[in-house]
Amino acid sequence: MRENKTYDELQVGDQATIKRVCTGNDLYVFAHASGNLNPLHLPGNQGEAPEGSEPETVAPSMWVGALVSAVLGNVLPGPGTLYKAQSFRFLDRVHVGDELKITVKVLEKLGGNLVKLSTVVTGRGGDLVADGEAEVYAPTQKVQIEGESVPELEVRRYRHFKTLLDACEGLPPLRTAVVAPEEPTALGGALLAAEQGLIAPLLIGREAAIRETASAAGLDLGSAEIRDAADAEAAAEMAAELAGRGKVQALMKGALHTDELLRAALARAHGLRTERRLSHIFAFDVPGLDRLLMVTDAAINIAPGLEEKVDIVQNAIDLALALGVEKPHVGVLSAVETVNPKIPSTLDAAIISKMAERGQIRGGLVDGPLAMDNAMDLGAARTKGITSLVAGRADVLVVPNLEAGNLLAKQLVFVAQAHGAGLVIGAKVPIILTSRADDQQARLASCAIAALYQAKTGGGEMLSNAAE
Repeated sequence: MRENKTYDELQVGDQATIKRVCTGNDLYVFAHASGNLNPLHLPGNQGEAPEGSEPETVAPSMWVGALVSAVLGNVLPGPGTLYKAQSFRFLDRVHVGDELKITVKVLEKLGGNLVKLSTVVTGRGGDLVADGEAEVYAPTQKVQIEGESVPELEVRRYRHFKTLLDACEGLPPLRTAVVAPEEPTALGGALLAAEQGLIAPLLIGREAAIRETASAAGLDLGSAEIRDAADAEAAAEMAAELAGRGKVQALMKGALHTDELLRAALARAHGLRTERRLSHIFAFDVPGLDRLLMVTDAAINIAPGLEEKVDIVQNAIDLALALGVEKPHVGVLSAVETVNPKIPSTLDAAIISKMAERGQIRGGLVDGPLAMDNAMDLGAARTKGITSLVAGRADVLVVPNLEAGNLLAKQLVFVAQAHGAGLVIGAKVPIILTSRADDQQARLASCAIAALYQAKTGGGEMLSNAAE
């Protein structure tokens, strides 16, 4: 309950104090509201610090000043208060993590409901951060307000894809056959990845169509090599043949159907098959999640049986290891977290979990069946009495079938506002499988994932096999 003090109730010497900790999200919200995009005020954008020190984010002085209005509008005089004037001297800087004390004190009651107050902000160790004077019109009617009356804000911060891109620094560009890049998004994504040093593209398709697409979209082909192919099917065959001979290190989907590209990759004549089944893994940068989240398989295996799911799980563990996850936590999903013979996916999950326990799946911690809530939320797992090293900590979510995976992936993108990237592994080279709806960031991240995977495996044994 918040209650104001009217002009008649105010006395000289009345004062009020609130405390506030400066957070990174505060500064992002202030940047949006004010339009002040000074990099000194945005976490992670300060540039290089002097040797031996870390760069610190400096809160904008007017963010500090705005905290005074929280005391005036909420406490003293409180609801109904209107500003007339405010002066400030800023004497010190505020950084993320600092706790501030903001104090206002009535100095003088002027005519016409006008009140003069001192305003003081102190920070680290009680040091004076800012001082000044406010003149406000105090309320004349008593007001009581119960609860909060503003909607919550969500600050969407994407950090994990940047980490992946940073991890690619120093890696040689991945020689990549881009198959049928005959539409602007596919061609632009490949050229952007080349510009970022992630791939060295070999563009395979109808050369005239590729050049026409580049011209119409204002894209500079630069020194990119182009090999002419009669159609998408011929381009896929050429790319797979080059990969089989070791001439390219990755394949990338352009303007063709996924099955056309995979049919060529799986043709025995090209020698790209391994003992593993091909599977697709989404990697998602989910706002507010402290880790990269992987979902498999949502694009290739429609209704995998137990044997296929074992490969799907192992492929995902191998990719997670390549991306720097020390011990991937794999949650095998179903509708419930208990084994129920009437729900086949719970049986598969339990068997896969036991196989991992016995060393038949290597490199990660695997548990299932888990429902979505207790796979992702530790509180939900504890509420349901689940004792597991994976529950609430899953890095990888293994879905029962393609329908469930596709629904989950699209919910993450269109409801949770996640950014997604994808890769197919299980062949001798990774296959960058992007969608026409993917933006440039998703295409860059997909190329980064492929580069990191290929750098770790070298096109040879899977990481989990090599660790044996």
